[in-house]
Amino acid sequence: MVGLNHALHDGYTDMIYVLLPVWQAEFGLGYIALAVLRSLYVGALAGLQMPATALARRFGVRTVLTLGTVLGAGGYGLAGASGGLVGLCIALVLSGAGSSTQHPLASAVIARAYGTASRGPLGTYNFTGDLGKAALPPLVGFLLVHADWRPVLWLMAGGGFAVALVVNLLLPREPAAQADRPVRAVAAAGGVHHGGRPGFGLLVAIGMLDNAARPAFLIYLPFLLQAKGAGLSLVGVAFALVAVGGALGKTAFGRLGERIGVTRCVIATEIGTASAILSVVALPLTPALVVLPLLGLMLNGTSSVLYGTVPDLAPGGQVERAFAVFYTCTLGGSALATPLLYGPLGDAVGPHWASMAAAATALGVVPLMLALAPRLEFQNPTPTRPLT
Repeated sequence: MVGLNHALHDGYTDMIYVLLPVWQAEFGLGYIALAVLRSLYVGALAGLQMPATALARRFGVRTVLTLGTVLGAGGYGLAGASGGLVGLCIALVLSGAGSSTQHPLASAVIARAYGTASRGPLGTYNFTGDLGKAALPPLVGFLLVHADWRPVLWLMAGGGFAVALVVNLLLPREPAAQADRPVRAVAAAGGVHHGGRPGFGLLVAIGMLDNAARPAFLIYLPFLLQAKGAGLSLVGVAFALVAVGGALGKTAFGRLGERIGVTRCVIATEIGTASAILSVVALPLTPALVVLPLLGLMLNGTSSVLYGTVPDLAPGGQVERAFAVFYTCTLGGSALATPLLYGPLGDAVGPHWASMAAAATALGVVPLMLALAPRLEFQNPTPTRPLT
């Protein structure tokens, strides 16, 4: 159930990219304004994750996840009913607030369930999110060719309400007062290694740079492709190609981090991300489309490795809180960097050079990862790990 919920919310997040050219044409927006639109959604998603965690401790995970999904879907329904830009902005904030519930709560549920073996399942959980990214953006792109964007959003909202009903009916209820205790119990039993070891702050900084590079490039991808001759439906397909590669990357690298080490995985994916971005910028349309699954593989592969490292470095062994802090900072940094840095850069120098700045952002992870390496227990391959 948490995987289905993840697919919906991640699909909601990425379908914004397909809608940006439509909103640009309808409201006459520049790149800064488009970046602000995305950041309203992502900023609400990031900023409310810790309150969502507190609500789950009081009311239970199932209740908060269900209500969050209802709010996320309702926000998109309101966006479809909005008559202007202000209403659209309010609706995006509401939808992002609803999506704030699923990342920290679902991740902590998995960490509690699998203990020291959670890195692989967390990669699988992230894989389900990319299934949503692979499904909703191309569906929206296809529908936009045949209908106005407002009814398209009403249809997406209806799907969200259906998912909320399924989550409420099928997700087991967790006692509200116990929502955070199992994580700490795992830590006390050795399920979370060396809670409070130094390095969590550095891990968060790496996550912030990694998470900034993704939207810094994807916000310009529709315009890069349109300049190469792509229509809206093909733009939707392009995001599906990125998502398919990303889904494979999150699954593969989540487990590969256990075998060859976190440091090697992260450095390889960040260098691969920068190389793939530069290739997409430089190549004609068809070769650029061919590169997109590889870009997704690298662009999203890092995140599973980083998410899987959060329990290892969680301060005090409080994994649920550590996930909330990690997601808040990484997504919040992305929400701020896109309109304050990459949006103005796009208006100043165009999407091609702004995309190259995204590649440079990815490469900025490498020295930080080298600094974190000595603090990681799993930086070298480990033939066996206890399953508890």
